[in-house]
Amino acid sequence: MQVQQFFVTLGLVFLLATGARADRVTSDYDHAINFSNYKTFMWIQEPESKEPLTKERIMASVSAELTARGMSQVNDGADLAVGANIATEEEHTWEDYYDGTRWGWDPGLVTRPRTYEFGTLIVNLFDTGCRKLVWQGISTDTISHKPDKRIRETEEQIEKMFREFLPSKAEH
Repeated sequence: MQVQQFFVTLGLVFLLATGARADRVTSDYDHAINFSNYKTFMWIQEPESKEPLTKERIMASVSAELTARGMSQVNDGADLAVGANIATEEEHTWEDYYDGTRWGWDPGLVTRPRTYEFGTLIVNLFDTGCRKLVWQGISTDTISHKPDKRIRETEEQIEKMFREFLPSKAEH
């Protein structure tokens, strides 16, 4: 009975620890701004990444989201300026699991270190007329080592960021 209770407790601790570092996407905007006045956008700060193709993929996804909302990308004289930043950090944790090879007082619990990368993507939109931040999206998540999964997750995170974007009227 004690062994079963131990593994139930261990499972709950694992779930809580995993949930604490799960993906999180938020966005906020200036409620006094009428976003329907914005028709064009341009990039002023490209994200810097140690992965060679990440910058282009992030820029393409953000541009696609803005274009899908009726905006046009221009090289100069835009209504909105787009800037993106990436920050990553290496995280370390210990994972315990039952290997099923032992019985009795030694339940076969194995502890292994795990290293993973955790990242934050921040996308800012500035009104170019007044040079003021009008919208910000922030995404945090673990970064997969598998390229296909990393691409899919990045696109999903950016889509979540812009899900609530383009409030139609100013809120006072």
